[in-house]
Amino acid sequence: MKPVKTRVILIAVFIFISFFSIIPSIYPNTPGWWKAVIGNAEMHLGLDLQGGVYLVEKVEVDKAVKEKLYKDYSDIRTFIESKNIGSGKDLSFENDRIVLSGNLLKNKQAVSGIKNYLKNHHVSLQLSDGIINFKPSDLAEYKKESVSGAIEVMRNRIDQFGLVSPKIARQGKDLIVVEMPGVKNVKQAVKLIGKTARLTFKLVDDKHGITEALNGKIPKGDEILFHTAFNKFTHKTTKRPYLIKKAVLMSGADISSANVQMNRYNQPVVGVSLNSRGAKQFGNITTKYTGKRLAIILDNNVISAPVIEEPILGGNASISGRFTMAQANNLAIALRSGALPAPVKIIQNNTVGPTLGADSIHDGILAAVVGTILVIGFMIFYYKLSGLIADFALIENVLFLMAALSLFGATLTLPGIAGIILTIGMSVDSNVLIFERIREELRDGKPVVIAIENGYNKAFFTILDSHVTALITAAVLFYFGSGPVKGFAVTLSLGIMINLFTSLVGTKVIFDMISNKKELNKLSI
Repeated sequence: MKPVKTRVILIAVFIFISFFSIIPSIYPNTPGWWKAVIGNAEMHLGLDLQGGVYLVEKVEVDKAVKEKLYKDYSDIRTFIESKNIGSGKDLSFENDRIVLSGNLLKNKQAVSGIKNYLKNHHVSLQLSDGIINFKPSDLAEYKKESVSGAIEVMRNRIDQFGLVSPKIARQGKDLIVVEMPGVKNVKQAVKLIGKTARLTFKLVDDKHGITEALNGKIPKGDEILFHTAFNKFTHKTTKRPYLIKKAVLMSGADISSANVQMNRYNQPVVGVSLNSRGAKQFGNITTKYTGKRLAIILDNNVISAPVIEEPILGGNASISGRFTMAQANNLAIALRSGALPAPVKIIQNNTVGPTLGADSIHDGILAAVVGTILVIGFMIFYYKLSGLIADFALIENVLFLMAALSLFGATLTLPGIAGIILTIGMSVDSNVLIFERIREELRDGKPVVIAIENGYNKAFFTILDSHVTALITAAVLFYFGSGPVKGFAVTLSLGIMINLFTSLVGTKVIFDMISNKKELNKLSI
């Protein structure tokens, strides 16, 4: 009787813990102390159940390489001119590479000086036959880092939404998959996730006319950028052209914080704070170019181009551009999380509405309930009292599974519900094997108690083999799958392990309790 009592207590404790664990997942208004006891663990609904956004984005790594090389080109040109080893005019950026020409290429001392400069300051570049470009191994690594950096920046931005269980993962060489279940403002989320948010500071070229530049006479080293603005009253978009020097004086990489503030006209602006390196650099720029116009450029859009009236040495500045509060907030989030190291292009955008998610939940639960009722009814009809015992194990199985999902903070998806339904079928299948073995023993004239014992012993290895095989399959699905496939694999894996316990221990203990209370001469099976 003692072993039976121990198993009964163990199962009772599991049932109590399971009920205690799943309540927060069912009732959102569960008291705080209740959630604290289970470590705030709670089962969450996936993208297909509560609605949200599924994005596949392509990182344009070639553009990142081009921009990095152009920035290095500006540094090398500054070095050449500052050391008087040649003319910067003989260094050009052509066909996504840096080209030496004229006297600079013929000057062996200048070429040697450039090689030493690259060795000490741009180790990923090499000079060969008058061409400066990435070393092949460093080029591949930089592309890889561009994708990894994009993932990290996107993750930081997604965290700003306070979403539960967002997923972001690499797919292939340059693709990123983003899942954001429960996001309410879909358009805002998609726009913010893909926003490059590359902030740069460049000088406005006031020596040359913008009209001539628009007619095709763009001075060397300049480019035309626009300030694009949307008037919420007239609903018209206006563009104002600026003639900007290509050389980047400073980037937004040294921004330590960004937040929305109100200026003296009660309009939202974005206040930025720079780290020590950025503060020093910005102070030098505003000191050197006092009286000139400094263009503040975000993703090639000129936000503003104010005149530097005096040096700014404190490391604090503000960005104004007739923002709405929502625009200022989005810009602050983008700047806080950092710029994407490379532009991204959305190649797949699937949005699941909350209504569709609610329908999926309803249909999934309905399928699970109907399937469970049919299975319970069949087991009672075919195996009588023993079938009722198997049904107890089945309900026990589902309860333990839901508790495990809640305690692990798992995300339940529609395929996950399919995994639960499959687990129900496997639970019944295990008991069918055991009951058929017991029937064989009874037909051979064995006493009921011995028939039950032999039935469980003979079915044990068959059940174990089938469950281990299914568990290996689930592990493979989890390792190689993604998104909903992983959700299915998780529920299936947990269900398999729980089913081994409920089918071999949960039902056996009931038979042992019955046989210990009275001598069994007949079994309802």
